[in-house]
Amino acid sequence: MQTNTKYFGVVTYETEDVLTFPHGLFGFEEERSFLLLPFADSDGNLLCFQSLQTPSLAFVAMNPFSLCSTYAPVLTAEELRELQVERSEDLCYYVLCVVRQPIGTSTVNLRCPVAVNEDTRQAMQTILESDCYGMRHQLDELSNGRCG
Repeated sequence: MQTNTKYFGVVTYETEDVLTFPHGLFGFEEERSFLLLPFADSDGNLLCFQSLQTPSLAFVAMNPFSLCSTYAPVLTAEELRELQVERSEDLCYYVLCVVRQPIGTSTVNLRCPVAVNEDTRQAMQTILESDCYGMRHQLDELSNGRCG
């Protein structure tokens, strides 16, 4: 299959590449199907959640562990059940990024990560119960690899 994208032009994908968000993303609850596409030369640390319903809708995301070695999100028991895993560590995590210039002033939301079950391709955005992480961490602040 093929789809138009905001940042990559037309891309080809397989059904098994689609991430399903049963509840959508915060503020975009009607958007349920996304592709996770890496930006070139980012070693998989800078990515894009591309909507399959709305080609102009895409969210820049980052691998939080590349920014913060101590990042340790913990989901609720209900969220773990919904994602069909037993432990938070069984999931992949991504954080949404607001890109600004200069790039060091860009922010990431460590409080509301996207959790992905790689086996089922189910995903959800969650709000962590812990107060350890904020919603607007500047990339410059995270340059030492620590957060929370």
